[in-house]
Amino acid sequence: RLEEFLKQEVNLELSTLPDFEERVIDVSEVEQLMNSINAIPAPCAPVINPQAPNAATGTSLRVCWGLFSDDTVECYQLCYQPVSNERHSDGQAEHTLKVKETYCTITDLLPNTQYEFWVSALNASGISPPSERAVYVTAPSPPIIKNKKIRSCENAALVCWESRDINPVDSYTVEF
Repeated sequence: RLEEFLKQEVNLELSTLPDFEERVIDVSEVEQLMNSINAIPAPCAPVINPQAPNAATGTSLRVCWGLFSDDTVECYQLCYQPVSNERHSDGQAEHTLKVKETYCTITDLLPNTQYEFWVSALNASGISPPSERAVYVTAPSPPIIKNKKIRSCENAALVCWESRDINPVDSYTVEF
């Protein structure tokens, strides 16, 4: 039977035409989902530390901060400006530094001056919200001893000095 069937000529034409719809499949949502799986999220806001003892000189400050998450961070953006009593002072320039570590020493500052600092974390996905702002203070300039006014006797000495700082100094320590 098979041999006879194979010898027959078979008509492969369909009597009715198939009715197929042309459908365009939108895979953009799937692509977005796949891309989001491989992407790292933008980091959370860092936490800036308060000023540590002995972290200041008359012209420099060491600022430290940290992250309380396992975020991937490529670098940090440290911003600072002098603290001003005026609300919108145009003379108070804001400075920005890119830093790889979780600390930075800022130099060329004014003595006995308050500076406001804040930091953000950056990675390939974006920038974090800024940290809370922290105020750091540089050390005062050493006073100038007035040599012509020094007086002494057997049991006492009088030493006079003047401050070179614009802002008032809390106290002085005299060593001899």
